[in-house]
Amino acid sequence: MSGGPPAASARAALDFVESGQILGLGTGRAAEAFVHALAEQVARGLSIQGVPTSERTAQLAASLGIPLLTLEEAGRLEVTFDGADEVDPRLDLIKGYGAAMVREKVVAASSDQLVILVGEEKLVHQLGQRGRLPVEVIPFGESIARERLRQLGFKAELRPDSEGQPLITDNGNHVLDCEVSALEQPGEIDRTITLIPGVLDTGLFVDLADAVIIQRGEEVEVQRRKST
Repeated sequence: MSGGPPAASARAALDFVESGQILGLGTGRAAEAFVHALAEQVARGLSIQGVPTSERTAQLAASLGIPLLTLEEAGRLEVTFDGADEVDPRLDLIKGYGAAMVREKVVAASSDQLVILVGEEKLVHQLGQRGRLPVEVIPFGESIARERLRQLGFKAELRPDSEGQPLITDNGNHVLDCEVSALEQPGEIDRTITLIPGVLDTGLFVDLADAVIIQRGEEVEVQRRKST
């Protein structure tokens, strides 16, 4: 996120928080900055509970004293706070560079609002401009998924971990990174890919974000989804 650590956007995100809420806690640098900012308020007496979108976020939040629930325990959430890898002018997103997009999408879909925190470098004119679309697949179905993606025009490579082995998500799956350019119809592409046997979900988040907090240096701008 440009302008150093994303503290300004994390502080701005606190404006969406009210005592008594159940909050979704995203994964990644921006989301972790929000977790730190939220923990400071919890230490001062703010009463909230969180549902983490990854094991990494769960460990961080617990270490900072944020009370946690499972999604089943929580039921409906008021707001989820997360980051994104791309944001277009409609506030549609590509997520998944951190390999947590499936849990992030489930938690977002369980929330009344999804608030995204990004630096201005994540803004794109059209989704796909950064050249990568993550797709989570079950290992057994990886080969057919890669072939079907190739038939759709997307070259897909298995994402390695830091030791060169296939990366394993918190769900026990693999991630295929698809080479993409600007995507004309991201919603249709998302639906088409998720129909491939073995595919769990994609990093396309269409019609999910309600607000995006954009950090430019120490300044922030809040954009809200236009009602249709």
